[in-house]
Amino acid sequence: MARMSVVTPSYRPDLELCRDLHASLQRYGPAGLHHCVVVPRRDRDLFAGMGEVLTTDEFLPRTFRTLPGNLWCNVARPVPLVRGWIAQQLIKLAAVAASDAELVLLVDSDMVFVRRFTDGLFYRDNTARFYRLPDAIDERLPRHVLWHKVARRLLGLPPVKRLPLPDYICWPMCWDPNIVRDMLAHVARVSGAPWATTIGGEMHFSEGILYGVYVDEVLGGSSFAEPTMLSIAYSAEIPLDEAAIKAFVATLSPADIAVMISAKSATDQILRKRALAAAMAAGD
Repeated sequence: MARMSVVTPSYRPDLELCRDLHASLQRYGPAGLHHCVVVPRRDRDLFAGMGEVLTTDEFLPRTFRTLPGNLWCNVARPVPLVRGWIAQQLIKLAAVAASDAELVLLVDSDMVFVRRFTDGLFYRDNTARFYRLPDAIDERLPRHVLWHKVARRLLGLPPVKRLPLPDYICWPMCWDPNIVRDMLAHVARVSGAPWATTIGGEMHFSEGILYGVYVDEVLGGSSFAEPTMLSIAYSAEIPLDEAAIKAFVATLSPADIAVMISAKSATDQILRKRALAAAMAAGD
């Protein structure tokens, strides 16, 4: 079986969410599962006990300097400033590239696992599971189309010629670290600059789309491509009330192992914990 690791970027406001995630990994994940939580240095002590806790400065280049307003300045390329959303994606890419595991699950703090799983669910015939939902992106998802365009440019591929396009963004996101290392080297070769400087200079970017386009368009696809996320996800920035959260959790299919309720939804934590506990009880 593969050696699997879970990588979670987090920070102080998501402390309780991350604690719930880590507890669910211990409860439902394979024995000895490695969980790497990456947080700002000032938050490190708060997250003690949640697996291996590392800090963001261990993964970002030394040329990156923090600024107020969740911004970074890369002194190697000061313009444009690096937004926090982009920096978080750089951290994910760097953390997976640095991993010695055979596969890595990228899992944000606002996800909780509710059913047992093994690394075999994400690894078959020496291949990491690859999420691809064909023909899922068209003009109704302009940001996703833009992310495809950026990924293709970063990889030196011809521009997007037609819609629809496949979606590669999922929760949890399963990546092969060897592929990530090769992909980042490819980006550096195409741009002639360090990959973090190149990607950090983008205003719009999706790490999931970059990985997916690289696997499909550069490597020629995956023998273990699946159209299901193995989870349900609520991404709206609108709180769920008790009835809504019960209805949402009730959509879990027998194949789903996790639930994501976006931290940005500001859903009441008591309601969230109660609904997820019920889902766990039903799955045990």
